[in-house]
Parts: sequence; C-alpha cells; structure tokens
Amino acid sequence: MTHAPATSPPASVAASPTGLSRTVIRPPSGWPLPDFAELWRYRDLLVLLTSRNVAARYRQSVLGIGWAVVRPLISMAIFTLIFGKAVGLEDQLPAGVPYAAFAFCGLVPWMFFSAALTGATDSVVTNQGLLTKVYFPRIVLPLSNLGVAAVDLAIQLVLLVGVLAIYRFAPGPEALALPAFLLLAAAAALAGGLWLTALNVKYRDVKYAVPFMIQAGIYLSPVIYPPTIIPPDYRLLYYLNPMAGAIEGVRWSVLGTDPPDWGYVALSAAATVILLIGGAMYFTRTERTFADII
Repeated sequence: MTHAPATSPPASVAASPTGLSRTVIRPPSGWPLPDFAELWRYRDLLVLLTSRNVAARYRQSVLGIGWAVVRPLISMAIFTLIFGKAVGLEDQLPAGVPYAAFAFCGLVPWMFFSAALTGATDSVVTNQGLLTKVYFPRIVLPLSNLGVAAVDLAIQLVLLVGVLAIYRFAPGPEALALPAFLLLAAAAALAGGLWLTALNVKYRDVKYAVPFMIQAGIYLSPVIYPPTIIPPDYRLLYYLNPMAGAIEGVRWSVLGTDPPDWGYVALSAAATVILLIGGAMYFTRTERTFADII
C-alpha cells in the first residue's frame, strides 16, 4: 500500500493491478462541504482529542474543573449588583423574575459559545505537530473544542437547576425546547469557530482579536438585559446576531416568560445556518494549505 503525504486531503481506496489496495488522495475542488462520512469514521479521534483538551484545560489548576462553577456564579453576582441593582435593569424584567436568574440564563449559553469559539480559533495552530505528521479531517480540531465547552455547559446546567431552586422557579413544558436552543448556540459557536480557525492559520492576529469580540458580544447580545430595551427600528439588525435568538430561547424555555418574537428568532437562526454553511465550505476549501502555512 502506498501512503499519501500527511498534509493531503481526504482519501479514496482503489484496487491496483497487483490486487493490493491503493490509497488515492485527491484535493477537493470548488467550495465543498466537509465529508461527513469521513468525519464519522474519525469519531474515536474526536473523542480522544476532546478528552485530552478537557484534561489539559485544567491541568495544574488548584480548582480544576471547579472553574466551570466559580466563573458563572461570580459573573452572575457582579452583573446582579451592577446592572440589576445599580443600573436598575431589574425594573425592566417581567414581574416575578429575579435579575440573578435572568442573568444566569443568559450566561449559560453565552459562556458555552465564548469557550467554544475561543478554543476553536487556535486549535489548528496549537496542533501543528499533529497536523504535519498524519492525515485526519482537520475539522476534528475545532469540533473537539466544542466538546470541551459542552463539558462546562453540562456543569453549568446543573448550577442553573440550583439557581432556579433557590428562587423557587419550576420550569414548565417550555423546558422541552431547551435542547433546541442549546443546539442553536452550538451551531453559532461552530459557525464562528470554523471561520476564525481558518483565518487564524493565515492571519495570527485573529486569535488576539477574539477576546475583544467576546467582550463586545456580551453587550451586543441579550445576556444582561432584555431585548425589549432595543428600539424597534434596530431589532431587525440586532437579531442578525446568531446568539440573540439562542439566548432568548434559552431564557424563555427555562423561566417560562412571555415567548420571544418567533420571527426574530427565525432570523437569528437563519443567520446562524448561513454562517455555518459558509464557514464549513471556507474551512474545507482552505484546509489543504494549513500544513504548508504553519
């Protein structure tokens, strides 16, 4: 069997005249989507990389994975004191909804999104040694960071149950929609991650810009304030933000408040789908050059 270079794109297997199998590597043409069948074949690698990244993230840390508990609780306390009390945003909330629970419902999907986006951006560059030695679908790298963020998300969802219990909130049937909105947040994170990962390989400034994007994004998304304070003339533009619909949906499904405007949520979801498809195509088109650029 002849083996292709480690930097080559997906392979196909053909029979040679000698009867031995022969691996043929062909670069994708045009703007293809990822090969999902190939990605499924490499699912064990995805699990392995996710496990490795979870362990590496909290290595030599005193609190370890406890940071997944401390960070959202501290953020909730700060936002409650500053924005809820000092700024008076708690007066803008629906009757009976405490600001702490309101803010935590926004923080859970936002922290998931920001962790996945930040981790994915530098995932190819930090794995350049692996990238140049063996072939595997490169999209596994940003996907593995989505898995790491999902571990923190699971912990924070347990915390959310505790916060709801403290304020004696019992989720209603709307809670059945929660997984759908979390999937929307995951799609938004993956969409942004694919674009930023590919761009960061060529332009290393991208990873330094991401923290500023995250910092600005928390104020451009309904994390700490209700979207009803946005003037109606600007809401169409506001909901082009993929996370706007996801956060609003999570909050409605957990707190049982008045449902969001489904037209705006659909707009946010459509923006997410467009960004995800575009990001997947751009990533697949550029991945053949990753090893050469790195």
